[in-house]
Formats: sequence, C-alpha cells, structure tokens
Amino acid sequence: MSNYYVRRTARVFVTIFAVATLTFGLIRLLPGGPFTQLRAQLLRQGVPASEVDARIANLQNINPDAPLWQQYLEYMGSVAQGNFGESISLGEPVVRIIAEAVPWTVFVVLVSTILMFAIGIFLGSLQAYWEGSRFDKAFSGLSIALMSIPFYVVAVISLYVFAYQWGWLPTAGTVGASVEKELSIPFLLSALEHSILPIFSYTLGGIGGQALAMRGNSIQVLGNDYVRVARLRGLADHRIATRYVARNAILPMYTGFLLLLGFRLSGTVILEQIFSYTGLGYYMFAALKANDYPLMMATFLVITVALIVGVYIADLTYSKIDPRISAGGSDEAY
Repeated sequence: MSNYYVRRTARVFVTIFAVATLTFGLIRLLPGGPFTQLRAQLLRQGVPASEVDARIANLQNINPDAPLWQQYLEYMGSVAQGNFGESISLGEPVVRIIAEAVPWTVFVVLVSTILMFAIGIFLGSLQAYWEGSRFDKAFSGLSIALMSIPFYVVAVISLYVFAYQWGWLPTAGTVGASVEKELSIPFLLSALEHSILPIFSYTLGGIGGQALAMRGNSIQVLGNDYVRVARLRGLADHRIATRYVARNAILPMYTGFLLLLGFRLSGTVILEQIFSYTGLGYYMFAALKANDYPLMMATFLVITVALIVGVYIADLTYSKIDPRISAGGSDEAY
C-alpha cells in the first residue's frame, strides 16, 4: 500500500512538471512571443533600447536573448522557487497578485460547490424516496431544466435583476470601496454581500445534475438486499434512510466533489468577469486581454495544480471513505 501512495505522489509532481513545461511551450508559440509587448511598453516608458533586455531579464527572470533551452531552465528554476516574475500590465509581482486573488476564488468555488452538493443530495434523496410521485416528476423536470441553463446565463440575469433593477446587491467587486481590507465585521459583511450573486449563479445551475445523480444512486441502493433485510428487521425509516441508503448513495459522488472543485476553478474566468470579482479567473482574463504572459502562465498553472491536487486527494482518500475499495487496486479517481 505504501508503494501505491509513493507512486501517486510521484505522479503528481511529474504531472505538475509536465504542465509547467507545456505552459512554457504554448506561450512561446503565441503570435508575437512573450517579450514583444513588454519591449514596446518599456520603450514607450522611455527606457533606453540598450537597457530593455536587461530590464526584461530582471522582471521576468528570463534572458530574452538566451537560447530557448536556457530560457526554459531559467523559467522552471523560477517556478520551483515560487517566483513568476512581474506582471506586465499591473506592474506588480505575480505572486502578490495571485496571493490576493486566490482566497476570493476559493471562497466562491468552495461555498458554491458545497451548497450545490448539499441541496442536490437532499432533493435527490427525496425524489428517490418518493419515486414516481408528482414531487419526483416535478423535480426531475426542474433538475433537467437547471442542467440546461449555463451558469453565466444565470449570472447575467441575476446581476440585471437583483443588482441593477432592484438594487438589493452590489454590482461589482469583492468588498465595498469604503471598506478597509482588514479582518473586521464590516469587511466580512461586505465580502459576504458581494459574494452572494457569484455563489448563487455558480450553485443554481449545478443542483440539477447532483440531484439526478443522487436520485439514481439512491434508487439503486434501495433495491439492494441489505435494505430489504433492514426493513424486515423493523428498523426505523430514518435510520434506513441515513445509515443504509444515503451513506452508500453518496459514496460514488465523493470523487466527483473533489474533481469539481478543480474543474470549477477554471469556470471562474467567466463568472468573475461578469461580476468584476477580482479573483483568479478575473486576473487570468485580464492577462489574456493585455498579453500579460507572466500573469497568464501563473494563473493557468495555479488552476491546473488545483485540479491535480483534487484528483490526488480523491485517490488517496477514496479507500478510506469506502471500505469496499482497497488502496492500490482499481480505486483511482480517474
């Protein structure tokens, strides 16, 4: 079993190494290359042409005139030290920008995913319990409708109705302009108020899929012999529902929960742009618009690493959650 954990941990580092290499290669293939705009920007700022390359090397930790293999080694060395250089468009260290943006994105993704799973599991359990009833048919139709509506459509509509028309919630930002960014009650209340619409938009569209998945799992579990035996033994309905049905029906969704946390980070590129919510996705979109390669590469790498870590945690913990699965066998999350 220990070899399994060592193998999985080593695979994580190899995957991250491959992603960093791929990011470096893809950025170099983009039209204009990573240093063209920075050169032009520095020249516009009055930096002498003879000093431009030295300034680029100082800002990006890469010598632009060096061979590609040397640039690659310098880039990988800087990434290993957590140094992504300086943002071209914002003029700040990329690490500082990401450190300030990540908590906002993680908060929205984590809260919305937990709410989506909790509500979906609750509704799916009720649908399975009352299978074939009007409630089941109505919510099955509603779940399919919710699945067909993209989250960005919900985001635009909710922003228009609740923020611009009714004025109940703020239209943009992570906190109010007059609120100091320090740990205090006004700061927490303002942050919560600004996150309501992004969380609502990201939660609503995903509830349908989780409800239908939970309904299917629960119906399958309800047909097992051990549930019939539990009923014949005269166990209470709530005990059968929670300890026999819900527990076993939720297990297959556990891996999906961890994977979704990683996948949904990439969806914040659109979500945060709609609400001008200055998280990781907001800065990634801004970097794409401004050809800010250092910031673009760093945000892409952070999102990818989050997905890899999610899969890694799912692989290591799935056998702990489900005793029927033994580590090192066919229990990998994907």
